[in-house]
Amino acid sequence: MEIREHFNYGGWKNCVFISNGIIELVAATDVGPRIIKFGAAAGKNLFKENKDMIGKTGGDKWKYYGGHRLWHAPEEMTRSYFPDNSSVPYQINKNTLVLSQDTESSTGIKKEIEITMSDKENFVKVVHRIINKNLWDIELAPWALTIMTEGTKVIIPQEPFGLHDENLLPVRPIVLWSYTKMDDERFKWGSRYIQIRQDCSSASGQKIGTLNTAGWMAGYLDGEIFIKRYSYSPLAIYPDMGCNSEIYTDNAMIELETLNSLEIISPEGFAQHTEYWFYFKDFIKDTEDSIDEIMIPLIDKTSKFCKF
Repeated sequence: MEIREHFNYGGWKNCVFISNGIIELVAATDVGPRIIKFGAAAGKNLFKENKDMIGKTGGDKWKYYGGHRLWHAPEEMTRSYFPDNSSVPYQINKNTLVLSQDTESSTGIKKEIEITMSDKENFVKVVHRIINKNLWDIELAPWALTIMTEGTKVIIPQEPFGLHDENLLPVRPIVLWSYTKMDDERFKWGSRYIQIRQDCSSASGQKIGTLNTAGWMAGYLDGEIFIKRYSYSPLAIYPDMGCNSEIYTDNAMIELETLNSLEIISPEGFAQHTEYWFYFKDFIKDTEDSIDEIMIPLIDKTSKFCKF
């Protein structure tokens, strides 16, 4: 395991670099908490970087740096968009890095991201915590957002197909925003998978949400596969009309978003949301049979590492 502090990434001089020789990531501490890079060791970044913002700090406006961040849902302009432009205290314990943002002045919320990289396998465990530093209860859901680089295609599993005579009740919601166009060419609505591709020539923003009981989604680009694993509970009350998975895309990027249940958090209490990130190399063709062939064995393989 290699961990380097004060690692200069794009002008941020105090990043933390972690690698196990298979995968690597870079976490910013000059701003955040954010994970700005993830991918194969010595490989390219699977995450989007905003070249105009990388290396910059300060200011009282929320900035689009890219990478992976922690928010709280439901989305609200003042609360959700609190600026993360200041330095982040952190601690390292063996192969675990904890980024602990100072309490947000206007919300009374403190965000933490705990990152633990496997010693020998191709995955990292990412725990997101929302801590209530107010003197009163708050209600929200931890919301983890990963911005993937241009050209990435996102794959979300559909619920297993069932015959009408044997399945009278619905199995999942598909949630749309006011700006969602279901006939947009970036969407591919299959019987086994929903696919959404990022297109730099398509300027309009598009977003969908769903209740994903399978607990995974994937980003694919040029033979590299990023898999997110996360929990689903039939007892949970998820935000946004029942979504634990959401995808947003525009002409700059595509975003893989997962949400935990809405919870009432007492003073000094916290809500927690865990993701596992996996990296693989393989080629997926633009067919559902090809997705089945590649993804089903990978999902089976990753399941043994996920402890929710």
